[in-house]
Amino acid sequence: MKLPSLWSRSDFTTEPFKAFRKEMEDWFSEIDKKLPSLSLGAGVPAVNVAETNKAIEITAELPGVEEKDIKVSVEGNQLVVSGEKKQESKRDEKNWHVEERSFGSFYRSTSLPFTPEDGAIEAHLDKGVLHVTVKKPEEIVKAAKTIEIKTGAPPQT
Repeated sequence: MKLPSLWSRSDFTTEPFKAFRKEMEDWFSEIDKKLPSLSLGAGVPAVNVAETNKAIEITAELPGVEEKDIKVSVEGNQLVVSGEKKQESKRDEKNWHVEERSFGSFYRSTSLPFTPEDGAIEAHLDKGVLHVTVKKPEEIVKAAKTIEIKTGAPPQT
């Protein structure tokens, strides 16, 4: 695939960037065709991360993915959600036959501010949403302190 050229068209004097824009659009279109489709389940699932006083809560959208095709693991302080989406549909109607398949793997890694202890992680799959709860180590929970905010200027020393 060649890179677009600003000077490749003769209409440069009338519309100097028209040719360049067209070549760029063609170039990105070609790249897009070669990438896996995220709509088919490949790539990176949408993830929400929330923190409470006692845990980190992560939800990942995995519609159409079965529990057996999902892997949740911990590598140091990295929580990894990975797996594979397999979808098949088959229809026999009238005088035609349709059979479609789509496959794709996904991977998402989230850095945690601590290394979780053994047994501190729970995962549940409910209606296409993976819910992962990572309990904070006890020393982190105890170390968290709220600082009082006072009104007015600080005292002069």
